[in-house]
This record gives sequence, C-alpha cells and structure tokens, in this order.
Amino acid sequence: MHIILKWLTPIIGIGVAIFIILFLFDINSSEKIKNLEPLALKTSVSPKTEKVVWLNHFSKTERLGYFYPVNEVYIQTSLDEKIHPKITYKLSASLIDPYQLFCLKEELDQHKLKYYLKRDKNGVELDIYSNDKNKLNSLVRVLKNYQIIAKVTLYKED
Repeated sequence: MHIILKWLTPIIGIGVAIFIILFLFDINSSEKIKNLEPLALKTSVSPKTEKVVWLNHFSKTERLGYFYPVNEVYIQTSLDEKIHPKITYKLSASLIDPYQLFCLKEELDQHKLKYYLKRDKNGVELDIYSNDKNKLNSLVRVLKNYQIIAKVTLYKED
C-alpha cells in the first residue's frame, strides 16, 4: 500500500501537467484563430420608395414650359368676424426702499398680477400690464396705504 501511494502522487501530478500542456496547445492553436476572424456582413441596400404626397405632383409637372419652383397651397378662410383690439393698461410705480418693494410684491400676489421690474441707479420701477382697469385702480388705492405712488395709463406699443 505504501508503494502504491508513493507512485500514485507523482503519476497524478504528471497527468495534470500533461493535461494543462495539451489544454494550452488547444486554446492557442492557429486553426481556432482562423475561425475567429470577423464574419463579412453581406448587406443589400433596398431602394427607398417615395411616399406619395399630392403636393409632389406639382413640383414634378411641366405645363407650357413652366416648372413650379415651390409647392403652392391656397387656403380660403372666411374673415366675417371682426378682430377687436384689446385695450391694455399699464401701472407704473417708482419704489424707493426695499420695504415698499416687499409690500408691493405681497399685494401683487394677492391680486394675482404679473409684473416687470426694472432696476437702475435711480431706483426700482415696476410695470404691470393688464386688460382689467378696475383691478389696477384697486391696486393703486391699496398701494397708497404703503405710501407708494402709482399711476395707471393706457399702454401703447412703441
């Protein structure tokens, strides 16, 4: 038994070494490398079919020696309704200190009005554009409580 164990261990070691050597030769063989080259992709381009659009007919036709340079479309609409211009009012207020600006912003939030603020060396000027003159006049009355001078005028675009 002792003799079998003495020779069994080196035989197993030599067998494993031979297996590893054969495995390394197998994975590094040149035949496998040739088979691993990238495949050539065979593609064929199919011609695109044009979408049939009725406007393209006009650009391809020739009538009495005239080519249509662009696709033209005529649309008829009825303009029976009169368009009434909207009257826009402008509220202007000059602000001197930050407290007035704070009070004004709080009042604008309550009245749900949007505003435009201009800052320069002289101070801050606030412009509000609205179609509701009554709302702007009520805001002017409220601003007098905060000693803010504001005036409502008709707004005309330049």
